[in-house]
Amino acid sequence: MISFEEAYKIVLDQASTLPVEKVEMMDALGRVLAEDIIADMDMPPFDKAAVDGYACRFEDINSPMEVIEIISAGKAPLKLIEKGQCSKIMTGAMLPEGADSVLMVEDTESSPGNRIRFIKNKSQKNICYRGEDIKPGDKLIDKGTLLQPQHIAVLATIGVVNPLVHRQARVGIFSTGDELVEPQDTPALSKIRNSNAYQLIAQVRKAGAIPLYYGIAPDDPGYLLEKINLTIENNDIVLLTGGVSMGDFDFVPEVLKDAGFDILFKSIAIQPGKPTVFGKKKDHFLFGLPGNPVSSFVLFEILVKPFIMRLMGCFAESPRLILPMGVDYRRKQSFRKSLIPVRILDGQLFPIEYHGSAHINAYTAAGGIIAIETGETLLKKGEPVRVRQV
Repeated sequence: MISFEEAYKIVLDQASTLPVEKVEMMDALGRVLAEDIIADMDMPPFDKAAVDGYACRFEDINSPMEVIEIISAGKAPLKLIEKGQCSKIMTGAMLPEGADSVLMVEDTESSPGNRIRFIKNKSQKNICYRGEDIKPGDKLIDKGTLLQPQHIAVLATIGVVNPLVHRQARVGIFSTGDELVEPQDTPALSKIRNSNAYQLIAQVRKAGAIPLYYGIAPDDPGYLLEKINLTIENNDIVLLTGGVSMGDFDFVPEVLKDAGFDILFKSIAIQPGKPTVFGKKKDHFLFGLPGNPVSSFVLFEILVKPFIMRLMGCFAESPRLILPMGVDYRRKQSFRKSLIPVRILDGQLFPIEYHGSAHINAYTAAGGIIAIETGETLLKKGEPVRVRQV
């Protein structure tokens, strides 16, 4: 049995990034950028009005000014602003030559003869200047960025309609166990519905990878070997649940050896999730996760997901909050690192009562996961704790 920190290092050290491909801009959301994004033009591309108002010379604002033109957004000005003149201008419209200020429309009033006058004591320039946001050659998005909606806006702004991104990881998923039936089936006596696989499918999809489901494998070594070989053939990663503990029907570690996998570890000093297997066969990988749903959920979040993200080119660590405990939390045994679901209320952490690693519905109320380290039995009220949001 190894520490979680050792397991985490082993897993991430095995990850090498997948090949790259160009995709349509709107298919890039949730993908990892494989190139720096460099600006090709100024933004704004011209001096423009920051407000609706009147473009004028600042030195003229204390005298009535003649309105000589109306400039809407997208229309190039036709007239030069000279002494005693102004143009009515809309937000985002191009500033006419000769103007160095825009008076807010609410700070003016109309005068006879198609004129306006300024009625305040002072005014801002109210101009967005060319290139003040972006200049050609500026690096706007770093290689390795997980693309979010705001990044798509930047890509559109500078015309990168086919960004270069890393290929999505393909993840084959199946569950093991004679006791399992599919969710649409009514379980007979001694049977349960298969929740793990569908939970993992959702987690893989949320991580930006491609899940492929291969059903349920019975507790039969020959069938399990066949299922592993089939699944690994078409995927970068295989996730299976069940069959990794020490029971009479837990065949996974031995079958993996028969399938040609090098097993890099098969037990982690963590609760829940101790019987977790990680193996490698050439450039394919397999995680054997415990059959209990809380264990598979948590181990995916803290171990499998970082590996998937690293394969897809994202090296950034998941952001963590540091918040105080809202109550004392005690445990009796401390020989393993323990992961605890918590609510986040009023900026404090409150552990959620749950009844062991089969109690997945407790996690529907969880806003995050905290850890109490090996050898520790108490987290005190008010103590700052790092929390992983889920």
